[in-house]
Amino acid sequence: MSPVVAVLLLAVLLVVVVLVVSAPLRAARAEREGRSPREGRAEAPEELDPQAGAQRDELEAAREAKYREIRDSELDYRTGKLSQQDYQAIDFQLRAEALEILNRLERLDRGAGGEPAVAGEASGEPQAEEPGAEPEPGHGPRASG
Repeated sequence: MSPVVAVLLLAVLLVVVVLVVSAPLRAARAEREGRSPREGRAEAPEELDPQAGAQRDELEAAREAKYREIRDSELDYRTGKLSQQDYQAIDFQLRAEALEILNRLERLDRGAGGEPAVAGEASGEPQAEEPGAEPEPGHGPRASG
């Protein structure tokens, strides 16, 4: 086999390996950006209206920060840094703020021609928790103590 053919085969093999190894990373990034891995970015509403895209980015960052605050307060409660009464008050406030952020994101999506992701979200009322969601106060591992 000639050296040129060997180099070409090696280059093709390298490209295939990089694509296979990076596929899960690319899919996760596409999911975080709110699109399927096969969708093109040109169809994203943010690209049609840059201001809406910037506002969406800001709201998504606020949503993630609020989720982090909720997880931190849950950890503080579970480690005994917060009493149950304090935890409930903090948790109620943080979840109300998170719902407001989610409602603003939903209104932004509707303004861009999007539809609510789940029926009943438009009412603004809290929805039933999903499996794997944070436990309610008093139902966690420290509830008996």
